[in-house]
Parts: sequence; structure tokens; C-alpha cells
Amino acid sequence: MIIEVKVPMLSESVSEGTLLEWKKQVGEAVGRDEILIDIETDKVVLEVPAPQAGVLVEIVAQNGETVAADQILARIDTAATAAAPAPAAEAAPAAEAAPAAAGQAAAMPAAAKLAAETGVDVNSLQGSGRDGRVLKEDVQNAASQAAAPAAAAKAAAPVPAGARPEQRVPMSRLRARVAERLLASQQENAILTTFNEVNMKPVMDLRAKYKDKFEKEHGVKLGFMSFFVKAAVAALKKYPVVNASVDGNDIVYHGYFDIGIAVGSPRGLVVPILRDADQMSIADIEKAIVDYAVKAKDGKIALEDLTGGTFSITNGGTFGSMMSTPIINPPQSAILGMHATKERAVVENGQVVVRPMMYLALSYDHRIIDGREAVLTLVAIKDALEDPARLLLDL
Repeated sequence: MIIEVKVPMLSESVSEGTLLEWKKQVGEAVGRDEILIDIETDKVVLEVPAPQAGVLVEIVAQNGETVAADQILARIDTAATAAAPAPAAEAAPAAEAAPAAAGQAAAMPAAAKLAAETGVDVNSLQGSGRDGRVLKEDVQNAASQAAAPAAAAKAAAPVPAGARPEQRVPMSRLRARVAERLLASQQENAILTTFNEVNMKPVMDLRAKYKDKFEKEHGVKLGFMSFFVKAAVAALKKYPVVNASVDGNDIVYHGYFDIGIAVGSPRGLVVPILRDADQMSIADIEKAIVDYAVKAKDGKIALEDLTGGTFSITNGGTFGSMMSTPIINPPQSAILGMHATKERAVVENGQVVVRPMMYLALSYDHRIIDGREAVLTLVAIKDALEDPARLLLDL
């Protein structure tokens, strides 16, 4: 019986995707639920499994094509069996070519295109993507490394007049979507940012005291993000408008706290959601963040992980940022920016002391959030972090 392989249903905010690379070719046997191809959307990469075991008899949509939900991708004959392999002598040439084909199959389309343009041999690269796939970033790094010695060798040689090399690479769907949303956020929201600083010593001391016991008890490391999530939720409870959103001429106050955590991935920045964060323990939050980080690295974050959210937190300090003005993630109305913790001289009780200080930034939509609420929200976050017992006593 011939059955069809179709594009899975997409979320309301995703209308189409791009086919990456077929993992099976026509005539090959496939097992039930075996992944046939990945579809890159502007949010996640979706895996398309075989609905039944059989033989792939037709590929309808090719690598790189744009597809929509429920579109036919291929056909499988569930009654057929794969053709028997050729005798060893006849198969020898194909076997010799197999490594090169496998190397090419391990490269993402954008990586393969860039490799062809720069002369990088993808077969020699160790891919950083899922299942060892070679990503565009891997090719870029290899090209840069190869260019460095060449540039040094050419330093003493005359450079042809007008030699100004350029490289044109198309945006991935995720990058294009991120660009679109950030531009829309700046155009549609009245974004203003307020700043403060927080003494991280109390949290750092608490973490240092309990991190070993915490990891032994819960099987996950005690980080700093969970404290910021808890502090943010406590502040949002005091100032609900910062947790609200704009819908036309209405302000929608959310009676729940779904906190988005910005996570880096090989494909770009994604913001998975900690749902009902107010009901999560410190351990629950840390486990969820680790889980999302692994999913992001492997390209396995699901659409439902990215949907919704009432407030977001981004940590530029991971990369060394001292201060920034984060952009609101629509339809949310505010976002908290964390930054690098640095020892600085501060005055306490008339004395100059050295403390580990971090700058905090709260960007907010001034259409519904006044400066008073924004400043007090950031102060509430600061106070909770500088006295972590507040988080336990709900103060």
C-alpha cells in the first residue's frame, strides 16, 4: 500500500518551513518513526518521521524547497522491500565514493553552499550541529583559520588595487524571523530602559554554601538564573502591569507568570518558556533551564516550548556584556537584562568596600508601564537578590 509522508501541522504563528536534507533516498528501506528529513521553520527544526515501515518510492519535495503544513513530501510503499545489494565486486566503486557522499550529507545546506564558495572541504570538519552535522559557523571558522596563514604569507606581497573581498550568505529562517520581530518590536512599542545595580555577594555566598549539597540532592548545579527568575516573579506580583501585554486598545493582565529565558543555539537565539514559574522551585527552574539548553544545542526545542510568555530574562553577562538595552519580545511588555558581575568599589555605611556588582537593565513598553512602575520593579528585583531570604518569606 502506498502511503504519503506529509509536513506536520505547524503552529498558528508558523506558516511554512524549508526542507533541509533527506536522510533516505528512493529505493531505501525505512522503519516506522525513522526520521526522514528535517524542516527548518523560523522558530525550530521539526523532524519528519516515517508513518509506516516500508520502502521510500518517491520524493516529492526536494532539499531546500519551501513547504507548508500538510503538504506531501514523499511516498512510502509499505508492502515493498528494499532491493538486494549488488555483488561485492560491483559495489566496490560505490563503496569508495561513500565517504565523500556521507561527508556531504553531514553538511547543512547553508554550510555546503558556503564551503563551495570558500573552498573548504566539509569532509575534513568536525560538525558542531546535531548528529555531527557541519553548520555554517563551522565552515566560517575553518575558512578564517585557513585565511590567517594565507594572509600572513601575502602580507609582504603587493595587493591588487581594488581587491576588497565580500561574502554573501542568506539568512537562516530563524535569523530572518528574529530580525523581523526585533524590528517590529522597536516600531510598535514605546521602548524605554531603566538601570540599576545589584550587589551579588549575598546570592554568591548562598550559592557557595549550598551548591554541593544542592547538586547532590537534585542532580543539577545551582546557578544564578533561578534566583533572578524568582526575584522577577516576586517583583511582577507587586507590579502586575509589567507582566501584562497590549491587545489593541486593551491591557491584558496575566494571572500567571510564564518567564522566557533567552538561550543561545547553533541556529541563533531562542527564548523557551518556564510556564507557571511562580509554582516552580529553585531546583525545578535549574532543571528546566539545563533541559532547554541541551534541546537548543541539539536543535530539538519544540514549538510549544517557545509559545507564549509574559516576561523575559536575557543574560548578556555570559558573553562579558557590562550594560545593554534589551529589546522587548512581543507581545510581552518588559524584559530584564543581566550583565557581567565585576568587583567594584562601592560605599557601604560610609566605608569604601569592594563588592561583586552587576548592572541590571529593564526595558519596558512605556505605552502601558509608567516610569514609576518600571523603576520600582527593578528595585524590587534588586532588593530580593541582595536579601535572598525575601524570596523564601515572600517579602
